[in-house]
Amino acid sequence: MGEIQRPGALYQQVAAEIRSGISTGEYKPGSPLPSESQLIERYKVSRPTVRKAIAALRAEGLIEVIHGKGSYVRALPAPAVTIERTITRSGTTFRTGHHAWEQAETPAIYRTATTAITGPLLGLAEEEALFGVDRLLTDPATGTRALHTVLIPFATADQAEQLAEAPDTEPEQIYAILTAAGHKLTWHETVSARMPLPDERSTLDIPDATPILHTARVTHGTDQRPLILEELRASADRAQLGYRITAYSPRTLRPA
Repeated sequence: MGEIQRPGALYQQVAAEIRSGISTGEYKPGSPLPSESQLIERYKVSRPTVRKAIAALRAEGLIEVIHGKGSYVRALPAPAVTIERTITRSGTTFRTGHHAWEQAETPAIYRTATTAITGPLLGLAEEEALFGVDRLLTDPATGTRALHTVLIPFATADQAEQLAEAPDTEPEQIYAILTAAGHKLTWHETVSARMPLPDERSTLDIPDATPILHTARVTHGTDQRPLILEELRASADRAQLGYRITAYSPRTLRPA
């Protein structure tokens, strides 16, 4: 192929041509791209233009640069692990879908406050006091990492003395404690994708230009009052979420 004729900045034109080659299979996952000199010759552009195009594709997550070897089309395998987002109960015992994951380090316990994001989920105004617990989890089979956070309002902890004394109680045990306190629990969960913050990228060992999956699960008690908020974050190229879906039949009131 000779000179490119696409609109836009020259490096964007080169990036678009390479991107097209990746999407059509000309450059297959895991295979090397042509060298800088070959791309310069192919597209009749300067070395800085080629380097800017490669940098743009790397930022998009389409290629990876291996020092001393060159640029390679990034392989996009299926996620290594499925995180089952289920909750089961047997008597007074609860199980979640990631109960078999291992804790990579001691949970971090701290005091924090609601924000413009977490406040509405918990039915609270901003700056309401919370206990926070962060856990770094690893899947023993694949090494996949996940960050799990539990936020417990002080009002919830006041109802269950165990939570005030030990906020780092495992979530399954928290459900049992809240049930013993008289709550009939239900859960609501939302899932979003976003780019990771710097500390999330390093902790979860996330490659460049890779988003994270972010779940927010609210445990509701009697009268649908929010009791706790759990957040789970994992790299989108390493994990996928699995759900069991059943038909829901809302209750209807019968006349007395």
